Amino acid sequence: MKDKQYIEAIEKSKDLLKDIQKRGKDAVGDNAIDFINSLMTVEERAESDLRVALIGELVKARQEKGISQKKLEELSGVKQPVIARMESGATSPQIDTLLKVLIPLGKTLAVVPLKPEKKRMAL
Repeated sequence: MKDKQYIEAIEKSKDLLKDIQKRGKDAVGDNAIDFINSLMTVEERAESDLRVALIGELVKARQEKGISQKKLEELSGVKQPVIARMESGATSPQIDTLLKVLIPLGKTLAVVPLKPEKKRMAL
């Protein structure tokens, strides 16, 4: 995120927090995910959903092959701590790093149309 966008997001969060404190218990609603989503734009949610789906598929592929993160390090050349941070969502991997990890798992990336009901932003 660019610095200006980051600052704007922080300010928006502060304003929302003030509103929550003012309105009390009813401000958040029944679901924490709904609250978190209210802090993000449609585009940010779509990007987040895609990132979560991608990392989920990576973890699933590794587990289906019965490969540990350490073994994947040996096969891909990507250090285990980098794989761990990528799988936990702590970092967003570069495409070349992602490809290095996917190849030993027998996977690759593909650019495909979003399903109409999932389409939230123009690509």
